[in-house]
Amino acid sequence: MTSIDVAKTAAALPDAWNSRTLGRVGTASVKVLRMDDSPVPEESHGADELLLVLDGRLELRIAGAEVTVQAGEMYRVPAGAPHAVRPGSHGTLVIVEEPGA
Repeated sequence: MTSIDVAKTAAALPDAWNSRTLGRVGTASVKVLRMDDSPVPEESHGADELLLVLDGRLELRIAGAEVTVQAGEMYRVPAGAPHAVRPGSHGTLVIVEEPGA
């Protein structure tokens, strides 16, 4: 496998908030996306989701609480927890999640 420039891959994506799968670890997908200050509606998943901010910041609402995840930080969203992206999120986000969860 060759190395992947994650930030460059995210910057080349045609639309913000549309992820691209970079690879898999076991059954989990590793995805990247570009954030653009727009909010994303609430959702929940059947498995934990890991959110790693490479650059910029991620503004979340998790089960009613507001959370800011800075560049270099990772946040684990527990399975079943309702979460939404608040306005002001920008930069590059890596997501690790179970497919179909």
